[in-house]
Amino acid sequence: MRAHLGDQLVVDGAATGATRRDGEIVGLHHEDGTPPYDVHWSDTDEVTLVFPGPDAHIRHLEHGPGESPAPVTRPSTDEARQQTAAGSGTPASDGASHAGDIGRRLAAVRRRQGLTQAETARRAKMAPQYLAYLEERSADPSLATLIRLAAALGTSVAALRGGGIDLPPGQGQALLDPQLRDLGPEECRAHLATHGLGRVAVSTPGGPAVVPVNYEVVDNAIVFRTAPDSAPAAAVGTEVAFEVDHVDEAMSQGWSVLAVGPARAVTEPDAVRRLADRAHSKPWAGGERELWVSITPTQLTGRRISPPDHSGH
Repeated sequence: MRAHLGDQLVVDGAATGATRRDGEIVGLHHEDGTPPYDVHWSDTDEVTLVFPGPDAHIRHLEHGPGESPAPVTRPSTDEARQQTAAGSGTPASDGASHAGDIGRRLAAVRRRQGLTQAETARRAKMAPQYLAYLEERSADPSLATLIRLAAALGTSVAALRGGGIDLPPGQGQALLDPQLRDLGPEECRAHLATHGLGRVAVSTPGGPAVVPVNYEVVDNAIVFRTAPDSAPAAAVGTEVAFEVDHVDEAMSQGWSVLAVGPARAVTEPDAVRRLADRAHSKPWAGGERELWVSITPTQLTGRRISPPDHSGH
């Protein structure tokens, strides 16, 4: 049964364990047959996007013959307008995360943790259908929802909102008595994985430069493509250093891998075609970047910072 503007929505928390809330529907989204609603809650003055899961019940208002539904009173505050903006796919006016960004971050963090949607929803005490909606559609969940999701995923609300996107990594607090250990060659190769974003250190006419590049790992060689007149192209014919790292802000831990070795240009047509076919993505920088550079590591080292091991082993 479809809702109408002005209908009452009751969330009793039977399925999710949430506190009962009563609200008035002030926005409808009927695109796919299972719409979310913009709800103006009676216990606060906020408007949030709610998925009508198993704990949500709609009470249609009764109207006499010829009468129209009572006019809907929308909050006039900037905060309420920003919260409802996600329902139409419009980014908040103050430059907050664009619609859909939160969902992509949620999905990425969940997969990195090796969790299913069902397990994450159970940890966050919400309906799995609502989590699926947040990941797949443009939405702006309430702060309470983000707090539960952040706790379930071992991250922060700021990280899910992308609040630290313009800040360097490592802003979090250091661990108490962290454990710093060297990584073996096989562990280093595992962290390099098949592709990613790394930094290559080269010597240029203007001095040393460290440049980010999208890389692939092919037959134990690190390869990337660039423009012939670019800074990364200066790696050709020299010994270079290539570094990849990752910092988990929420857990105050991370790792880094350093590869050192000679770099050469890949010019054989068959080899170039093979690299292009195996590439996972085009360079983020865009443009014509048809020079493939291959680094053969002669040294492969790494380190990991992690919590102390109190197991006694």
